[in-house]
Amino acid sequence: MKTQNFGYKKLYIGGELLDAVSKERDDVICPATGEVIAQVARAGKEDALKALKTAQKGFKYWSKLSLAERTKWMHKLRLAILDKADELRTAMVHEMGKTFAGSQEDIDRLTEALEWYPAAMQNLREEQIPDYDNTHAHKMISKPAGVAVAYLAWNFPLLNVGYKIGPALAAGCSLIIKPSALSPLSAYMVGEIMHSINFPAGVVNILSGPSSEVATTMTTSHIPAVLTMIGSTNTGLRVIADSTTSIKKFGMELGGNAPFIVFEDADFDKAVDLAIGLKFGNTGQICVAANRIFVHKNIYDAFIEAYVKKASKIQIGFGIKENPEVFMGPVVSRKDRDRMFDLIDDAVSKGAKLQYGGKIPENLPEGGNWIEPTVISDIKTNMDLFRKETFGPVAGIMPFETDDEVLELANDTEFGLASYIFTNNHKRIERFTEELEFGEIHINGVKYAIYLPHGGYKNSGIGHDCSHLALEDYLVKKRITTTI
Repeated sequence: MKTQNFGYKKLYIGGELLDAVSKERDDVICPATGEVIAQVARAGKEDALKALKTAQKGFKYWSKLSLAERTKWMHKLRLAILDKADELRTAMVHEMGKTFAGSQEDIDRLTEALEWYPAAMQNLREEQIPDYDNTHAHKMISKPAGVAVAYLAWNFPLLNVGYKIGPALAAGCSLIIKPSALSPLSAYMVGEIMHSINFPAGVVNILSGPSSEVATTMTTSHIPAVLTMIGSTNTGLRVIADSTTSIKKFGMELGGNAPFIVFEDADFDKAVDLAIGLKFGNTGQICVAANRIFVHKNIYDAFIEAYVKKASKIQIGFGIKENPEVFMGPVVSRKDRDRMFDLIDDAVSKGAKLQYGGKIPENLPEGGNWIEPTVISDIKTNMDLFRKETFGPVAGIMPFETDDEVLELANDTEFGLASYIFTNNHKRIERFTEELEFGEIHINGVKYAIYLPHGGYKNSGIGHDCSHLALEDYLVKKRITTTI
């Protein structure tokens, strides 16, 4: 398994490609081999301050452009990204271990966002408010909020960029993107693309570095009007706590602990197939992954047998373009791989059964963060596998008997992002739709798209990614009242 070297990538600030003030660099490590595949400029406090001041200037320019002018630039960027799609996809495979086939989703969502959000912004209408005394006319208009700072997770390096850059630019905001230090390469390459097309200076800035220097500097600054992120709940809480130097808007897609509920009357084969895809796709490193799988006791044993059979056939490996049969790559880091073993050990020590996996597969590079797709049955509420977001390829399965029981179990979590139910009982669907405490409920299937709202309850976040609702994170409202 040979890796590719992508060289050295610079910060993108003020329309220029720059070294960090400190001249320091960070290695980008391939999780499939443990090899260094690139270096990126390591931003520090001074770079963050420069990005903030530059974004202020960028906002003054960008917010005054017409939507038509902003749209032209966004479409130009979209075409330039499509022209470099293969290079960007290869970079994502190397920096976080996803498969080449899986990387297409990142490109699709990023380019769709650059096309879809200008049209969504065009479709926003002024709200007319009736005056009950007939003495005044009232309307609400939307204006760009200001500078936005986006902190991004590593699991979908460019999809996450798309979810922020699309609505922010369409709304008229400038943006500072801080990709994760685990997968900054493809985001830095987007900076190179923006530089190559002479995208207006300061409107988008891209830098990665230690959170204690970069994120803290930006979060505590008075300059940002919007703080938006995709990441863990703990990180979100820290960002909110640090932000109180001024009043800011938040848009946060945080942790998930999705219940996947299979009733006795479900389409059995479909439920098994989707439970496999939603657990082991992207090596389980998805916020909407099937985290806790609840199966009715009458089909429980059959489900486990079918699930293990499919899990055992999953092809593991380095998912470069030349290996199209690979479905599951490595875990992003050795620390995260070790965390998978901790979850397994905790569950088994408390009475769960290891049905399949739980080992490091053979014949793969020793430097990689490999683990077999793992299936654990008979999980209980006192196990970390039930309580914590797994974010990896370990499936926990639990039997249930009654609707009341599984509803209580499903809601027994601090998180509330996605949920899935499989049943043909319409009264049950109506009840669970009403009582499940999650921002998304998928019934007998699953669908995600740029035009569908993506957001959660409880500790899973504030606001929405995707759909017209995402624009609201970057807009402020003005009431205009005119005397008749």
